[in-house]
Amino acid sequence: MIPSSRLIWLVVIAGFPAAALAALSPAARIAAAVCLLALAIAALADAFLRSRSLDGIRVELPALVRLFRDRESEIRVRIHHARSGRIRLGIAVPNGIEAEFEEQDVDLPERTKASEFVWKWTARRRGLYRVDMVYLEAASPWGLWRARRKDAVAMEIRAYPNLRRKDDLKALRQGVSGAHSQRQVGRGREFEKLREYLPGDALDEIHWRATARHGKPITKVFQVERTQELYVIIDASRLSARPVGEETVLERAISAGLIVGSAAEKRGDLFGLAAFSDQVNAFVRARNGKAHYAACRDAIYQLHPKPVSPDFDEIATFLRLRLRRRAMVLFLTSLDDPVLAENFARATQLLARRHLVLAGMLRPASARKLFENDVETVEDIYKDLAGHIAWRRLKELEASLARRGVRLSVIDPENYSSALIGIYDNVKQRQLL
Repeated sequence: MIPSSRLIWLVVIAGFPAAALAALSPAARIAAAVCLLALAIAALADAFLRSRSLDGIRVELPALVRLFRDRESEIRVRIHHARSGRIRLGIAVPNGIEAEFEEQDVDLPERTKASEFVWKWTARRRGLYRVDMVYLEAASPWGLWRARRKDAVAMEIRAYPNLRRKDDLKALRQGVSGAHSQRQVGRGREFEKLREYLPGDALDEIHWRATARHGKPITKVFQVERTQELYVIIDASRLSARPVGEETVLERAISAGLIVGSAAEKRGDLFGLAAFSDQVNAFVRARNGKAHYAACRDAIYQLHPKPVSPDFDEIATFLRLRLRRRAMVLFLTSLDDPVLAENFARATQLLARRHLVLAGMLRPASARKLFENDVETVEDIYKDLAGHIAWRRLKELEASLARRGVRLSVIDPENYSSALIGIYDNVKQRQLL
């Protein structure tokens, strides 16, 4: 407990003058002593009764709260009480989350057993947070003391990535709400049925065994495969910690991966997810539906960059063992390090024999064509030359990976999500999978 302002003012107004009067006037010592004794008895009695001010009060927080980074959300706090009055409630807000207020004064109305109010919190970082303690304060029955108490609670906070960036919103409209049918190129890959030969059918479409059995030409009919599998593989190694504007490479990859998953579900495909660094950190098998999207989001919302090099051999082996059906495998990684690029090419060579392997990386800020920017000083010339060498290396890497059956796309940060959905749509349209 702590003394209240009322007790402090009583001591200032009555206690100090009585003590001074007793020291200056011997005749007034008895009256001063009675005044001081009465003040002390009142303070002690009120201190003894202070526990009654918080009796019957219990704070209830939601067991699970879902927040989105940089978006203000409301948390409903419920207080069960057996008496009316005013209390002060405080919650130790975890690092990475901002609260509108650190503490609040709450009036408990009469004739009700429970009260509810809203507390506005904003998550600044993704991750898992827990609140295990709340703090209560109320005035004692006579108002001379402030009684305090801390109660144990259990609230889990999950802070998810924010998909409301300009590029992300554009990609969501492109891949989710505004999807339109596209003309398919080719005849399809999935066998549908047999029929009699018609003029114009290609020779490679003739089913020779059925032709021999029926004594007349029989043609195979194919249809476009509608339900395909798409896996987004997110690299959470050391290069994913590099900044891209106010975010990191990993933050952009997580947002883009979830948006591509939403686009795949809208087009009727199955979406899966994996994350890795020097080991496989998460894996969700391809499915669809709202529950599956939530499972994918829960699998990576705690993902943070690790100061290790990516193990491409580990993730490639892992995928070869678990993906039994031909799928589109989209790596979101950084390959501007020559050593990592060589490891990636070697690891995905076997994976590309069975699956369609693609890689999408954010273009480094320094990797640009020669004199793409304005040149004002001699130093700018050297910077442009270094950037052109980096850009040329990425182009050579694209050609090298293409010869191995892997498609690499170097994407500007401004339209990362939109470009990935465009790559996915191009694969669907050309039936490359």
